[in-house]
Amino acid sequence: MAKIKKALLSVSDKTGIVEFARELETYNIQFISTGGTARILRSNGLEIMDVADYTGYPEMMDGRVKTLHPKIHGGLLGIRSNPEHLHDMNEYNIEGIDMIVVNVKPVEKETLSRGLTLEDAMNRIDIGGIALLRSAAKNFKSVTAVTDSGDYDAVIEEMRNNNGAVSAEMNLQLAIKVFETTSRYDSLISEYLRQKALLGFSEKKYIEIPR
Repeated sequence: MAKIKKALLSVSDKTGIVEFARELETYNIQFISTGGTARILRSNGLEIMDVADYTGYPEMMDGRVKTLHPKIHGGLLGIRSNPEHLHDMNEYNIEGIDMIVVNVKPVEKETLSRGLTLEDAMNRIDIGGIALLRSAAKNFKSVTAVTDSGDYDAVIEEMRNNNGAVSAEMNLQLAIKVFETTSRYDSLISEYLRQKALLGFSEKKYIEIPR
């Protein structure tokens, strides 16, 4: 069980994020963040490194590419006990990221139920946040993936009881919630696209779409 040293915070639902970050700050954790999350944390006196400064690459393609970078995902996916992973991380200057705090916009409210065009709806679908969550949850033995603001207090309590660390057992429970969240997110999108197809968006049937 290792202490949390570096955390990436990027949330749509900002409920409690400032208070949570302030609690994390007491453990001398380095913060990386993006966009509106970085602004609100910085405006509340927290020291934040922007993702663009961390990776050396700017946000691009109308925000489609922010965190999709080896320094981010390598830092999440690298197995800390695997010598080959550690070698690669050292060779390519990839530091471990020990925690992510990421949630995404409610897809049914923000994207799929507002009468948007198909193109606009697709532009609103989250890619980077979902990818961060999956990478962190896959490596739950080393990374804490927090996607529900309702879990902030439990995470802080765990860290208080473990001198700034989070157990693999708690990380596993958080990872389960991540995969439940991403599964539901993708299911809603696939059903939305199915309805678009049934409404005649695509007149030609190319493949069988399983139900």
